[in-house]
Amino acid sequence: MASVSVDEAMRRAIELAARGLGTTSPNPVVGCVLLDADGEVVGEGFHAYAGGPHAEIVALAQAGQRAKDGTAVVTLEPCDHTGRTGPCSTALVQAGVARVVIAVPDPNPVATGGAATLRAAGVRVDLGVRASEAESGNVAWLTAMRRGWPFVIWKYAATLDGRSAAADGTSMWITSEAARMDVHALRATVDAVVVGVGTVLADDPRLTVRNLRDGSLAIRQPLRVVVDSAGRTPVDAQVRDGAARTWIATAAEVGAGPDGGVDLFALLAALHGQGVRAVLLEGGPRLAGAFLAAGLVDRVVGYLAPRLLGAGPAALVDAGVTTITDAIDLEIIDVTQVGPDLRITALPRKREG
Repeated sequence: MASVSVDEAMRRAIELAARGLGTTSPNPVVGCVLLDADGEVVGEGFHAYAGGPHAEIVALAQAGQRAKDGTAVVTLEPCDHTGRTGPCSTALVQAGVARVVIAVPDPNPVATGGAATLRAAGVRVDLGVRASEAESGNVAWLTAMRRGWPFVIWKYAATLDGRSAAADGTSMWITSEAARMDVHALRATVDAVVVGVGTVLADDPRLTVRNLRDGSLAIRQPLRVVVDSAGRTPVDAQVRDGAARTWIATAAEVGAGPDGGVDLFALLAALHGQGVRAVLLEGGPRLAGAFLAAGLVDRVVGYLAPRLLGAGPAALVDAGVTTITDAIDLEIIDVTQVGPDLRITALPRKREG
C-alpha cells in the first residue's frame, strides 16, 4: 500500500469520527488513523459508543506491531484519564508510537493532558492539523464541554410564507415525507428532543426516531423533554408511551424564570448534568422564540415547503425583536433540496455588546 500524508490521514480520521455521531454521548466523536514508519495506513478506528473502546485503541489493535515508530493521527487529543476505559495516551506510548498528530485539544478538564504525557515520554506531538474541520464534526460536544450546557439546534418546518399551520390549526403535513425522514436522521444525532407543552397539547407528537429503512423505532432514542411550567402534559400523551425516556420539565422542579415559566438556563444546565451534549429544539413557536431571545440557539435548521397559506400560526413568535435593528441575523451555511422542500442550515450571528 502506498504511503499517505498526515493531512490525508487526518481527513480520513475526520470521516471515521462522523460514524459515531448520535451514539457516543456523553463522550465525543473521535477518529484515528495509524501510519507505520513508512507512512502506510496500518490501522483505523473511531469511537462507536460510550463505554466502548476509543478510536486510538481500535486503530492500535488493527496495527499490532506495525504501530511501533509510526504516527497516530487523531481528531481529538488522546485522553489522559482512566474511566470506563484506560488512558489512550498511555496506550500510544506503550505501543511505541513515535509521533501523534492532533486536530483539536481536549477541553474536558477530566480527560485533558494526553499531549503533555506523550511529550514527556519522548513522543513528538503536533497540534492543529485540519482543526476547523475536526471542530465542525465534533461541534456539539466541544461546545458543551467549553461552556457547560448543551449545543442547541432549533428545527422548524414552515411554508414558504413562514406558516407552521393553516388558519384552522391543521399542520399535518406542512413538509414532504422526504423532509420528515430527514428530521428523523437529525434526531438520531442528538441526545434530547425538546418541545413546549403547547406542541404536545396541539399535535400530540411521539418525538421518537424511526429507522429510515423500514419505519420501525430505532434502537437508540433521544431523551424526550417537554417544557411544561405548570405540569399540563396529559397522562395519555404519546410522549409518555414508554418508547423512549421522557422528562416533563416543570418550573417547580427546574426553577422558574422571570416570566414564571421554566428557567431555560437551568433547564440546559440540568440536561448537561444528565450527559446531554446536543439538543434538538422542535417546538413550539413561543418556546423557540424564548430560546432565541435568550441567545441559547446555536444552529437553525429550517425545512421550507413550496406552499403558501397566507394565514395561520407563524413558525416563530416573540424572539425579543421589536425593530429591524434588533433582528437576529443568520449566516447560511448550507442549502439542500430534500424532496420538494428546502433544508436551510444557518448559524445565529453573535450580537455586538
